[in-house]
Amino acid sequence: MTGRPEKHSLTLRGHRTSVSMEVEFWEAFRALATARAVSLNTLAAEIDATRPPDVGLASAIRVHILKSLKA
Repeated sequence: MTGRPEKHSLTLRGHRTSVSMEVEFWEAFRALATARAVSLNTLAAEIDATRPPDVGLASAIRVHILKSLKA
């Protein structure tokens, strides 16, 4: 584990945004998108559309990954 978050840019509904997560979460996020045959941007937009307004996108992605792995 690197411990240091990496920042990556995503496009959500035509707008660029940056998300910082640890390398392991990026790897799991990519694997989940690949398994669903969707792009990272598409998966991030789906997560963004359902997250509560007081929850950051990176946190919502981490929780989505965890729930997917537990399912």
